[in-house]
Amino acid sequence: MSARYLLRRLLQVVPAVAGIVLLAFVVVHTAPGDPAVALGGEHGDEAYYAFIRAKFGLDRPLPEQLLTYVTSVIRGDLGQSFVHGRPVAHVVAERLPATLLLMGSALALSSVIGILLGIFAARRADRPADLAVRTTALLGHAMPSFWLAQLAAITLALGTGLFPVQGITDPRQAWTGWRYALDVLHHLALPALVLAAGELALTTRLTRTGVLEALGTDYARTARAKGLSERAVVRHALRNALLP
Repeated sequence: MSARYLLRRLLQVVPAVAGIVLLAFVVVHTAPGDPAVALGGEHGDEAYYAFIRAKFGLDRPLPEQLLTYVTSVIRGDLGQSFVHGRPVAHVVAERLPATLLLMGSALALSSVIGILLGIFAARRADRPADLAVRTTALLGHAMPSFWLAQLAAITLALGTGLFPVQGITDPRQAWTGWRYALDVLHHLALPALVLAAGELALTTRLTRTGVLEALGTDYARTARAKGLSERAVVRHALRNALLP
């Protein structure tokens, strides 16, 4: 991968990020209601509302507000959270490790399970097992993650109590070491599986297609003719099937 390719890809991201920033600014300013009234309450006087507008720059022209917003985002200043009473960047940074852990776990699950199911289905192409895997993958890909999350929470968490509903650890316990790690995994399992469902289905289908194509190539047929076991043929074919 060349430096020119990376630079070109990075430059392609700039318009997308600029569009997202502009869209967020426009949506906030076109939303119904007055931010000053929302912050000061409906029973405040006009002088207090004017003070709030001046404090947060809401009385300035829109181009000036946009410039201030963009420069603040570039500096990493995301403003103040009125819910938590702290800078938004601090709130995001505090929750970022748990978010990365969840996303990384979902990606790992979808990759490992999806590849294994894809190989399993490819080796049993057009059989009942293959049909079952493909049907399950199609359903997993079609289900919205928010709906699947609600279904999993109702049935597996609230219904049976097998999994916790929220949090990353049990606040009632003060575990350390391996018990703490197991508690984190227990809380992580259900949301990670739900997030992995969509990507798992896609990975399964792509792996199955790639393995079937690789098993039908000339080198795979030659390997079988030379007496190589089917497991060895699949292992060699998998290297080509998993290429991006």
